[in-house]
Amino acid sequence: MLQVISTDKAPKAVGPYSQAVIANGFIFVSGQIAIDPATQQLSTGNTAEQTRQVLKNLSAVLESVGSNLNAVVKTTVFLKDLKDFDVMNQTYAEFFVETKPARATVEVARLPKDVSVEIEAIAVYTPS
Repeated sequence: MLQVISTDKAPKAVGPYSQAVIANGFIFVSGQIAIDPATQQLSTGNTAEQTRQVLKNLSAVLESVGSNLNAVVKTTVFLKDLKDFDVMNQTYAEFFVETKPARATVEVARLPKDVSVEIEAIAVYTPS
Protein backbone atom coordinates (compact mmCIF):
# COMPACT_ATOMS: atom_id res chain seq x y z
CA MET A 1 0.00 0.00 0.00
CA LEU A 2 1.26 3.46 -0.91
CA GLN A 3 0.82 6.58 1.19
CA VAL A 4 1.26 9.91 -0.57
CA ILE A 5 2.93 12.68 1.44
CA SER A 6 1.92 16.28 0.94
CA THR A 7 2.93 19.19 3.16
CA ASP A 8 2.75 22.96 2.83
CA LYS A 9 6.10 23.15 4.69
CA ALA A 10 7.83 22.19 1.42
CA PRO A 11 7.33 23.50 -2.12
CA LYS A 12 4.38 22.24 -4.09
CA ALA A 13 5.21 19.75 -6.82
CA VAL A 14 5.96 21.50 -10.13
CA GLY A 15 4.52 18.61 -12.12
CA PRO A 16 2.35 15.49 -11.90
CA TYR A 17 4.16 13.82 -8.98
CA SER A 18 4.03 13.63 -5.18
CA GLN A 19 6.41 15.36 -2.78
CA ALA A 20 7.05 11.87 -1.38
CA VAL A 21 5.54 8.42 -1.14
CA ILE A 22 5.75 5.89 1.69
CA ALA A 23 5.99 2.26 0.54
CA ASN A 24 7.25 -0.94 2.16
CA GLY A 25 8.85 0.81 5.12
CA PHE A 26 10.62 3.50 3.10
CA ILE A 27 9.97 7.15 2.31
CA PHE A 28 10.83 8.06 -1.28
CA VAL A 29 11.25 11.84 -1.45
CA SER A 30 11.01 13.42 -4.90
CA GLY A 31 13.81 15.66 -6.08
CA GLN A 32 13.73 18.96 -4.23
CA ILE A 33 14.90 22.23 -5.72
CA ALA A 34 15.51 25.63 -4.12
CA ILE A 35 11.97 26.93 -3.88
CA ASP A 36 10.94 28.76 -0.71
CA PRO A 37 7.75 27.01 0.44
CA ALA A 38 6.41 30.18 2.08
CA THR A 39 6.44 32.15 -1.17
CA GLN A 40 6.72 29.38 -3.80
CA GLN A 41 9.47 31.55 -5.30
CA LEU A 42 12.74 30.18 -6.59
CA SER A 43 15.90 30.95 -4.63
CA THR A 44 18.30 32.60 -7.02
CA GLY A 45 21.29 32.33 -4.68
CA ASN A 46 24.57 30.58 -5.33
CA THR A 47 24.98 26.80 -5.16
CA ALA A 48 25.58 26.81 -1.39
CA GLU A 49 22.39 28.82 -0.76
CA GLN A 50 20.40 26.65 -3.15
CA THR A 51 21.72 23.45 -1.54
CA ARG A 52 20.75 24.77 1.90
CA GLN A 53 17.18 25.50 0.74
CA VAL A 54 16.93 22.13 -1.02
CA LEU A 55 17.93 20.28 2.15
CA LYS A 56 15.54 22.34 4.27
CA ASN A 57 12.77 21.33 1.86
CA LEU A 58 13.77 17.68 1.95
CA SER A 59 13.86 17.80 5.75
CA ALA A 60 10.40 19.41 5.88
CA VAL A 61 8.90 16.60 3.81
CA LEU A 62 10.40 13.99 6.15
CA GLU A 63 9.34 15.88 9.28
CA SER A 64 5.76 16.04 8.01
CA VAL A 65 5.51 12.27 8.68
CA GLY A 66 7.53 12.26 11.90
CA SER A 67 10.88 11.46 10.31
CA ASN A 68 14.10 13.40 9.81
CA LEU A 69 17.39 13.44 7.93
CA ASN A 70 18.88 10.81 10.27
CA ALA A 71 16.55 8.25 8.65
CA VAL A 72 17.92 8.91 5.15
CA VAL A 73 19.76 5.92 3.70
CA LYS A 74 20.40 7.17 0.14
CA THR A 75 20.45 10.47 -1.71
CA THR A 76 21.02 11.39 -5.31
CA VAL A 77 22.41 14.85 -6.01
CA PHE A 78 21.97 16.36 -9.45
CA LEU A 79 24.32 19.25 -10.24
CA LYS A 80 24.23 21.47 -13.28
CA ASP A 81 28.02 21.81 -13.04
CA LEU A 82 30.33 19.40 -11.20
CA LYS A 83 32.64 22.36 -10.58
CA ASP A 84 30.13 23.17 -7.81
CA PHE A 85 30.68 19.79 -6.12
CA ASP A 86 32.89 21.08 -3.28
CA VAL A 87 30.52 23.93 -2.44
CA MET A 88 27.51 21.61 -2.49
CA ASN A 89 29.39 18.99 -0.46
CA GLN A 90 30.34 21.46 2.30
CA THR A 91 26.75 22.63 2.64
CA TYR A 92 25.43 19.04 2.47
CA ALA A 93 27.74 18.10 5.37
CA GLU A 94 26.03 20.74 7.56
CA PHE A 95 22.79 18.74 7.32
CA PHE A 96 24.08 15.16 7.50
CA VAL A 97 26.05 15.28 10.73
CA GLU A 98 25.00 12.15 12.66
CA THR A 99 24.42 9.84 9.73
CA LYS A 100 26.06 9.83 6.34
CA PRO A 101 23.71 8.25 3.79
CA ALA A 102 24.91 6.51 0.66
CA ARG A 103 25.00 9.03 -2.17
CA ALA A 104 25.43 9.43 -5.89
CA THR A 105 26.20 12.78 -7.50
CA VAL A 106 25.77 13.35 -11.20
CA GLU A 107 26.15 16.28 -13.55
CA VAL A 108 23.12 16.98 -15.68
CA ALA A 109 22.56 19.24 -18.66
CA ARG A 110 19.65 21.09 -17.11
CA LEU A 111 17.39 21.01 -14.07
CA PRO A 112 13.82 22.24 -13.47
CA LYS A 113 13.57 26.03 -13.42
CA ASP A 114 17.27 26.12 -14.38
CA VAL A 115 18.47 25.64 -10.78
CA SER A 116 22.01 24.51 -10.04
CA VAL A 117 21.15 21.61 -7.67
CA GLU A 118 18.38 19.07 -7.04
CA ILE A 119 18.42 16.33 -4.39
CA GLU A 120 16.18 13.29 -3.96
CA ALA A 121 16.24 10.89 -1.00
CA ILE A 122 15.17 7.52 0.33
CA ALA A 123 14.62 7.19 4.08
CA VAL A 124 13.58 4.41 6.42
CA TYR A 125 10.05 4.92 7.71
CA THR A 126 9.27 3.89 11.26
CA PRO A 127 5.71 4.95 12.09
CA SER A 128 5.16 6.02 15.67
